Amino acid sequence: MIRLFVPGRLCLFGEHTDWAGHYRTMNADVAPGAAIVTGIEQGIYAEVEKSSLFEVQSVAPEIEDQWQDFACRMDEQELKRIAKSGSFFCYCAGVASYMLEWYKVGGVRIKITSMTLPMKSGLSSSAAICVLVARAFNLLYSLNLNTLGEMNIAYVGELRTSSRCGRLDQACAFGVKPNLMTFDGDEVEVRSLNVKKPLYWVFADLCGEKDTVKILRDLNKAYPFASSEQEEREHQALGELNQDIVNRAIKFMADGDVVQLGELMNEAEALFNSHVAPMSPEELKAPKLRAVLSDPNIKPLVYGGKGVGSHGDGSVQFLARDPDCQQQLISYLNGQDMRAYPLTIKPVHTVRRAIIPVAGFGTRLYPATRALKKDFFPIPCPDGLVRPVILILLEELVQSGIEEICLVLGSEEERRLYADFFERPLSEDHLMKLPKINQEYENRIIDIGKRLRYVYQREKRGFGHAVYQAAEFARHEPVLLMLGDTLYRSLTNKPCALQLIEEYERYNGLIVGLYPVALADVSHFGIMSGVWEDRDERILNVSTVYEKPTSNYAEEFLGVRSGMGGVEYCSVFGQYILTPEVFQQLAEDIANADKEGSRREIELTSALEAVRSRMGMIGVRLYSQRFDMGNPAALVDTITKFSHL
Repeated sequence: MIRLFVPGRLCLFGEHTDWAGHYRTMNADVAPGAAIVTGIEQGIYAEVEKSSLFEVQSVAPEIEDQWQDFACRMDEQELKRIAKSGSFFCYCAGVASYMLEWYKVGGVRIKITSMTLPMKSGLSSSAAICVLVARAFNLLYSLNLNTLGEMNIAYVGELRTSSRCGRLDQACAFGVKPNLMTFDGDEVEVRSLNVKKPLYWVFADLCGEKDTVKILRDLNKAYPFASSEQEEREHQALGELNQDIVNRAIKFMADGDVVQLGELMNEAEALFNSHVAPMSPEELKAPKLRAVLSDPNIKPLVYGGKGVGSHGDGSVQFLARDPDCQQQLISYLNGQDMRAYPLTIKPVHTVRRAIIPVAGFGTRLYPATRALKKDFFPIPCPDGLVRPVILILLEELVQSGIEEICLVLGSEEERRLYADFFERPLSEDHLMKLPKINQEYENRIIDIGKRLRYVYQREKRGFGHAVYQAAEFARHEPVLLMLGDTLYRSLTNKPCALQLIEEYERYNGLIVGLYPVALADVSHFGIMSGVWEDRDERILNVSTVYEKPTSNYAEEFLGVRSGMGGVEYCSVFGQYILTPEVFQQLAEDIANADKEGSRREIELTSALEAVRSRMGMIGVRLYSQRFDMGNPAALVDTITKFSHL
C-alpha cells in the first residue's frame, strides 16, 4: 500500500494560454503560451494498492454526503464508456483506460482518505484526481514515468471524458511550489521559480455559477486564425501581452516586489476583461467576481486581485499584504457566503547551516581509534598539506557558503579535542617554524573554529537519533547534513555541497545526493530508486529509499533505468539537505519508540522514506567523487587516491 497526496493548482498568471499555445501546430503566428502555476495546500490524500479491479473508494469525511464507491473490470471498452458518461468517476476511468491500453497494467484500488480540495471551483480538482490515478498506476506497476510523463497521461486521460481541459491544469503533478509552464504547440516545459519574500495569497470559491465548457468553446472560436478585430485582440492578450505580464511577474517574485506584483494582478485582470471577456460576454460578465474585486472592504487588505482558471464566477485570488491581512480577508470572504483558503508561497531559504555527526566509536578502525577519532585521521591532499578528515569536510562547507556548523559528539569530553584543534592557537615557537604560507593557513583554521557549535548524543540509538540531536540548531530551516567518515571531491569548480544547495534552491524540498554503485556493493549503502526527471539523468524523482538491501532485492526492485536501456543502482552520496519535516518525523519516531518502551535504533533512512511518501524527494547526481574511510580497505584506497587531482 502506498500513500499519495496530489494538490489542487492555482494559476497565478497566464490562464487560457496553454490551449492557445497548442494552436501553434496549425498557425505559426500564434505566440507560445506561458503561465505561472502553483500547487496549493489543499488536495486529495489517498492510499493505493494493486487490485483485480479498478476501484475508487472513499472514507474522506469532507465528501461523505456526495460519495458512492465505484468499481469496474479492467476492460478497455468499459472504462472508455464510463469516461464518456459524465459521471463523478469519468476522469478516473479516462486515465485508467489509457493506462490499460498502452501499458497493459492490472487493476488498482484507490481509497481517498481526505479531500480538502473544493470541486468545480477553478482549482482543477478533476486534474488532481487524474494525476492521482496516473501516479498510482505508475508506482504500483513500476512504469518508470517521470512527473512530466504522469502529467501528460493525466491530460490525455481527462481528454477521454467530455472535459476539454488545458495543459496547465495538470501542473498539480509538480507539487506545492510555483512553476513557469510554457506551451509551444505539442511541447510543454516546466521550470521551478523562486520567490524572495513570502507571498500571502488568498483564493476563494465564489459559490457562483459558470459554464466552463461554453467559455472554452467561445474563446476557441478565435483560433487557429483570427478573422475579426476582436479575435485579434484575444490572440494578443493570450500571446505577446501575456508573455510580457508573465516575465514581469517572474521578476517581481524574484525581487520580492509585492507591490508591483499586486498591481500586475490588477493589470492582468483588466487585460482579460478588455481583450478576452467580450468573446464570451454572457459567461464572462461574472457579476460576483467583479463585485468582489471592487469591494472597498477588501482593498485595504490586498495588493491586488484577479480571477482564476477560466474566469467567470468560479474563483477569485488576492495577494494579501501580510499574514494578518490574509486571515482577515479569509474571515471576511467566508462571511460573504464564499469558501476562502490561504496559500503562502515561501521563499527558498539559502542553506546556511550544516550538521556533521561524529559521535561514533570507529570500531572498524580499531585499535587506531583508541588513540585518535577517525575524523582526525590524517589525509594527504593534492596541495601537499596533510589535513585531518574533519578539516577537509569543514573547508568544503565554508567554501559552499555555510555559516554555522554543528558537530554531533558522543560526550562533552570529546569537545576538548575539537576545541584544542580549532580554537587554541599554536604556540609562538611552533608557529615560527612553519613556512609563511602555513602561518597564514593557521588563521583559516581558527576562523573555522568560530563557526562550530556542538551537541551530544549521550546514548547510541542510531544515525537518525544522532541527527535529531541537532534539531534545535536547525531552527526549523533547511540544513545540510554531511557524513563524517566520507570525503568528497568535486569534478567542477563548485564544491559538492554547493552543487546540492543550488539544486535545493531550484526544488525547495528534501534533497539527497546520489552516487552510482555496483550491484555487488548495494548492501553497504542506502539505495534510492525512482525515475529520471531530465534528459541528462542528474535529477531523480525518488520513489523509494531502502537501507542496505541485498543484491537480489536491489536487482528486482531498486534499479533505475537509463534512457539507453541500462540499469543503475543509486546509493546515498553522503550529503543531504534536510527539511524541517525530517526532524518532525524523527521526533515522532523517537516518541513512538519511547512509548513502546523500546530502545531500538532510530534510523534516518526510515524518516526520509516517511517524508518522501508525503512530500516527495529529489535525488541529485553530483559532478563528484566519493571516498569512504569507514573501514581499513576503504581508508587505504582513500589515502592512495585522494592525494591525486
